[in-house]
Parts: sequence; C-alpha cells; structure tokens
Amino acid sequence: MKRHSDIDMIHGPLLKNMLIFALPIMAMNLLQLLFNAADMVVVGRYAGSNALGAVGATGALINLLVNLFMGLSVGTSVIVAQDYGADRPADVSRSVHTSITVSILGGLFVGAVGIIFCRPLLSLMGTPDNILDLSALYMRIYFLGMPANMVYNFGAAVLRAVGDSKRPMYYLIISGIVNVILNLIFVIAFRMSVAGVAIATVVSQYLSVVLLMLCLLHSDGCIRFFWKKMQLDPEKLKSLVRIGLPAGMQGTLFSISNVLIQSAVNSFGSTLVAASSAASNLEGMVGTTMNAYYNAAITFTGQNIGAGNPKRVDSIVKVDLVFVFITWILLGGAMMLFSRPLLSIYTSDPEVIELGVIKVNVMMIVYFTCGIMNTVPGVMRGMGYSIAPMLITLVGCCVFRIIWLYTVFAWYPTIRVLYGCYPASWSLAAAGHLISYLMVRKSKGISGGSGLNTQEV
Repeated sequence: MKRHSDIDMIHGPLLKNMLIFALPIMAMNLLQLLFNAADMVVVGRYAGSNALGAVGATGALINLLVNLFMGLSVGTSVIVAQDYGADRPADVSRSVHTSITVSILGGLFVGAVGIIFCRPLLSLMGTPDNILDLSALYMRIYFLGMPANMVYNFGAAVLRAVGDSKRPMYYLIISGIVNVILNLIFVIAFRMSVAGVAIATVVSQYLSVVLLMLCLLHSDGCIRFFWKKMQLDPEKLKSLVRIGLPAGMQGTLFSISNVLIQSAVNSFGSTLVAASSAASNLEGMVGTTMNAYYNAAITFTGQNIGAGNPKRVDSIVKVDLVFVFITWILLGGAMMLFSRPLLSIYTSDPEVIELGVIKVNVMMIVYFTCGIMNTVPGVMRGMGYSIAPMLITLVGCCVFRIIWLYTVFAWYPTIRVLYGCYPASWSLAAAGHLISYLMVRKSKGISGGSGLNTQEV
C-alpha cells in the first residue's frame, strides 16, 4: 500500500514521530481557536459586550448538538488507521466512503435540529434576555454551515489516520484567513454584529470542505474518494458506530454538564457571560494543543494494533503524558501570568477582564489533569475500547459536575466555586482513565514491554 506520509508510526523513534504528527494538528487547532477568537474580538471590540456575550453563550449548546456525530469521526480515525496499519487497502476504501456518507447525513440532520430548536433551548438555559435574540440569530446562521463542518472533520480524520496531518492544517489556514477578512468586512464595514461573524464562519467552513474534498477526490491509493462509491457498508458502519458512538455519547453527556454550568453562569448576568466566554477562549488555547496529542494517540495506537505491534502502546502513553505536562507548564503558566493583557484583547470593559482572570486562574491550576483525561482515552479507543472511556467520563465529569452544582455550588454560590467543578472533575476522570488503561494492558499483550527505550526516543 502506498504511504501518504513520511511518518512511520509502526517503527522508529516515537517521540520525534509523534511530535511531527501532532504539530500540524496543534497548529490547526490553535488556528481554529484563533479564528474563533477573531470572531469574539471583532464583536467584542466593535459591537459591544452584549454581542460578545451572545456569541459566547452559544458555545455549550452548539457542542451539545454536534458532539454525538462529531464523536463518530473518532470511529473513522480508528477503523481507517487499523485497516491502513494492517495493509488492507480495500477495507480502507470502504471505511472512507462509509465515513463521508455518514458525515453528510449527520451534517444535514444536526443542521436542521440546530436551526429549529436553538431559540427554545437557549431560553431553557436561562440566556439573559438582553442577548437572547442575538444568540439565536448567531446559531441559526451558524448551523447552516453544519454539513460542511461535519464533512470536513470526517475527511480530516481520514487524512490523519494515514499519517497526513499537514493538509487539513493548510486548508484551515486558507479558510481561516478568509473568515477573518469577512469578519472585518461584515462587522466593521457593514455593521452586521453577530450575523456578520456567523456568515463569515459559514463561508469559511464551506471553503475548507471544498478544499478537503478536492484532496480526497484526487488522492492516490486507497483513501481516494469516488462519489459513485458512496455507501453505508454494513460491516464498516458497525465498526464506526461501535467505536465512535461511545465517543459521541461521551461528548454529548460532557456537553450536558457544560450546558448546566453555562446556565449557572447565565444566572450571574451578561457581564459574567462575556467574561466567561473570553476566558474560555484562552483556556481553549491550552486545551486544543493537548487535543493534538489525543489525535496522535488514536492514530499511532490504531496503526500499531492493526500491524500486530501492541507492545509499543505503553511508550505511546508515556510520550503523550510527557507532552501534556510540558504543555501545561509552558502554556498554562503563560495564561496565568498574562491573563489580563490577553483578556484585554477581547474587551476594554475592566469588569469583564477581572472576572475573566478569576476563571483563567481556577482553570489553569491543575490543567494537566484535563490533558490526561483527554489523551489516555485516545489510546484506549485506538485499541478498540470505547465504552470504558465513555463511562469514566460520564461519572467523573458529567455526573460529578451535576452533583457539584446541586451541592457545593448550591451551598456556596460564588463564581470561584462554580468554576472549581472543572479542575475537580478533570482530576477524578483522569485518575479513572489511568486505572482503566492499566487494567486493559494485559488483554492486549501490552504489559511486559521495555517501556520508552532509547530507540523510541
């Protein structure tokens, strides 16, 4: 089978190869966040704090509606990586065409649901009245781009599964630059407020998916896409759902807890909503960086399991944890030290800035636990285990956060106590995922390896 990347995931130095693979994903995630930040900076600076709060108030609900189908893209990463590692080109092709078909159908469905139900759901969350109409308008326009968003994520998962993490980054750079330019035109020149940033986002999403699909349509070998081969192959669909559905359910349940937290934030008023939105964007800089290690864990583990090389998985875990701790120390520390000047980019309102600093400090103090909580499940899913990570996240994050809201926060209803549920739940879930991994090592023949030896470094 012809390889699409110089990265050898099955042999050679792990630390170097995982970093080479993760860096484009990291850059892509950070660019995505920076482009989203551009939305918030433009509306915050040129349309006011209410517009900033309106855009920020939609994040938890958007994630709730899209995460189930986005989780299925994890199934795409695993089944394509395992088939590719096992040198089964026909199976790779069937996996690719099934995945793209699922993404199109899922994007149309989620888009329709988001457009129809966004306003009643925002109202149910207690979105402040002075930003409710703006939030609903933003979401209705945003969900027009959901088919493109869904297909892009599944297609990018295909490319990453065969070792190509660069081209998705290139396409995102192009579409992101267009997004920023359109933001400036629509909001500053045409004074379109939240509608302007939403339209810019939708246009950029369709541009990125056009570039990605052109790549798949003209690729060499087994990942090449043919419209006439679009199908829902029963075997591949079953595998995709078996691995991806628990990941999607995890994301959905995770989002439910975040929606409840957003509702609690909303109860403090639109000023805190704006502050929380800006601080979450900064926190996302660290989180999306660590998410690159999650993608690396899935793909490297999947290819090595497919190639019959399970003993290498222990080293994948160790390298991932090293990356997580380094990222937390460098980026997390920088966020805490420079939170005020960074938040001032989003808004000039001193109250919004001070409230945002509180959230950044609470979130960053043990943020490495969030990285562990995210990366170890990537290894588990790469091995084919998807139920255990879902259940651990359900209990450690979702259930725990709901209990926290109705006990600890109810007893001490302050913003620090509210935000404290994040690091507490990350720590609990991280411990659960590590224990779960140690329990399944032997069943895959992973234990007894030599660990991270010099050749792997």
